[in-house]
Amino acid sequence: ETVTMTNREEAEIQISELDLLSSMFPYEEEFIVTDQLAVAELKHYVENESAEMPSSKVQFILNVKLEISNASMVEFSIACALPFKYPTVLPEITVRSSLLSRSQQIHLNSDLKTYLMQNCSGEPCMLSAREWVKDHAAAYIDKELSSSSATTSNAMQSEDITFTRLWIYSHHIYNKQKRKNIIDWAKELSLSGFCMPGKPGVVCVEGLQSSCEEFWSRVRRLTWKRILIRHREDVSLECGGHTEIQNQRKFSTLEEKCFDAHGARGNHMDLGQLYRFLEEKGCADIFQMYFGVEGH
Repeated sequence: ETVTMTNREEAEIQISELDLLSSMFPYEEEFIVTDQLAVAELKHYVENESAEMPSSKVQFILNVKLEISNASMVEFSIACALPFKYPTVLPEITVRSSLLSRSQQIHLNSDLKTYLMQNCSGEPCMLSAREWVKDHAAAYIDKELSSSSATTSNAMQSEDITFTRLWIYSHHIYNKQKRKNIIDWAKELSLSGFCMPGKPGVVCVEGLQSSCEEFWSRVRRLTWKRILIRHREDVSLECGGHTEIQNQRKFSTLEEKCFDAHGARGNHMDLGQLYRFLEEKGCADIFQMYFGVEGH
């Protein structure tokens, strides 16, 4: 049985977790909040019945220094953003280190995410994430060094081709010009996927990682009440040829999908139809990431 929390309860948990982190890691080199305004908004929201939902997510960095095999120290930075529904939904976390290759970083982050999905759903999990990084991160640095650097030239390594699928969530998408931009830009960047206008707005794009990132940087520059990447999938490709890219795609082109609208403005999409559409495409698990557990 999942416990449903109100937005204010979630906000309170976020604040108490931040307080705990700052008392455990008082030094900036270990823990730093990168968006103080978001924290202030969150506190205001908890303390005032009438306050608006905060407009931006709380973001912070936890740094961990680890000893790797030959007694040298390396720093891993854990960049975190807390979605408004955290801890009901997982935090957005990216672990980086100057010693990780691109594929090692992808591998590490995806393993951490799997760990959190399996062990920390619905619970505050920043300390668990930090512990996991402390226990496991160093191993990723050694993982491919011996085999890969010997066999491939360095030029090859930096040309890691990655196929990416971004699941973007927006408070709403009504504006005709934005909807046109989304379709035109996807076409220009050879991305497939779909856009569901209305409230909420859902956009999925898939294709080469660099194209997805370009698409996201353009879309987020438009004015939105709220827009974020709800989920991201990255797959490393062997050679990144056309066929291999096509094989990864779950959608053939980028199209706008309108599921029977209802509601006063005729703009609330039928989420049951969205669920069935995602199920057909083999993406049913994504529905849960967007909307919690209601499917079917």
